[in-house]
Formats: sequence, structure tokens, C-alpha cells
Amino acid sequence: MLGLDRLREDIDAIAERDPASRSRLEIVLCYPGLHAVLFHRLANAAWRARLRLVGRLVSHVGRVLTGIEIHPGATLGRRVFIDHGMGCVIGETAEIGDDVTLYHGVTLGGVSLAREKRHPTLEKGVIVGSGAQVLGPVTVGENARIGANAVVLKDVPAGVTMVGIPAKQVLPRQHGEPATAFHAYGTPRPDIPDPAAKALDALSAEVAALRARLEAVENVGEETGAAPAEDRRETRPAERRAG
Repeated sequence: MLGLDRLREDIDAIAERDPASRSRLEIVLCYPGLHAVLFHRLANAAWRARLRLVGRLVSHVGRVLTGIEIHPGATLGRRVFIDHGMGCVIGETAEIGDDVTLYHGVTLGGVSLAREKRHPTLEKGVIVGSGAQVLGPVTVGENARIGANAVVLKDVPAGVTMVGIPAKQVLPRQHGEPATAFHAYGTPRPDIPDPAAKALDALSAEVAALRARLEAVENVGEETGAAPAEDRRETRPAERRAG
């Protein structure tokens, strides 16, 4: 019965987070993310029973059928939803909390060759957008959001939104917003700022301000009859040679 209860939880979670779903039967038959999670439960049970080859084989079959690769040693919480899922990769020591949502192309990868904790930990309610890469033994805090195609290399505080390469914090959770508020692909609004674009805008504004100051100085020089700075630099060597 416990297995059926968890299956109902998974189906209900998918129905809540995917407006494209039309029925529970459709979810059971047509959602590869659900199939991948079910394959992982079998593979993980074999892995914990030290039937490592059996676990890897079940995991491989699940990968072939769903396009989603979950190592049998990974830990998945309850109501994990892998939406679309094609190309999603979850490494051996990854830990995924309850109510986490992952999209297609997500990688929870390791950057160390040592046999140790080398994959990410996603706490409860995390959303990771399509194509995002979370690399190394980092921790993504509860209800944080990772935007599409972001590359996360450091720990992420709870409740914030991260975008960019490498990922940078752009938004805290909005005031008064429930911690469990769901935002597809980890983007809470369409006008989310780009850290690189903000830096370029600030640099452009600074250059424009410097140009304005330079023009003001040159105008003052023309009014007083003083030679522009460039003319003075050009005449000084000639004056020294004449002397």
C-alpha cells in the first residue's frame, strides 16, 4: 500500500505542476519523468541491497526508455517531478529533497574523481530550469530557483533566484509570496534581470558620464582661450626642442 500511496502522491504532484496534463491516466501512461522515478526506486532498492550490477542495469533500462539518467545511488525525495526530462542527468551522490522540480537538460553533476560526496544537494521545493547545470557538492537551499541554462558552482541560499554563467543571485523571494509558490523553469516573472546586462548597462552609463565631463572641460577651455589638452601635449616636445 505504501508504494501505491507514493504513486498517488507523484501523480497528484504532476497534475498540480503541469497544466498540460488532462487526466491521471495520461500521466501514468505518457509522462517519462514519472516512469524514470519509478525505475529509480527499483534501481535504488537493488543498489542499497548491494546488488550494484542489477541496480545499474535497471537504471540503464530506465535511461533507454525515458531519456533520463538517474544513478541508482542517488537519493530522491517524495513528489519529485522531472518535467519533459529528456537529457536530464542525476549523479550518484546527488540528494534531491521533497517537492523538487527538474526540467529537461538539467545536470546534477560531480567535478571530483574521488569516491566521496561530489554531487549537489537540492533541498525541499527547489526548481531547476531547463539546461541548467548544478556542479559539485553544493547545496541549493529550500525553495530556491535556478533559471534555465544557469551554471551553479557555489551554494545557493534558500528562497532566491539564480541566473547566468556562473549563476548569480538576481531576486529574493518576493515579499508576501508563499514559500511553496511554483514558477515554471525557475523564473518568477518575465522581466527577470540579467546580471551581465546590468553590468554592461552600468558600464555604458559610466562611459557616457565621463564623456559628458570631458566635453564640459573642453568647452570651458575654448571659452577661456586655453588650448585643448591634446594640443598642449603635442606642443610641449616641440617647445623643449626649440629651447
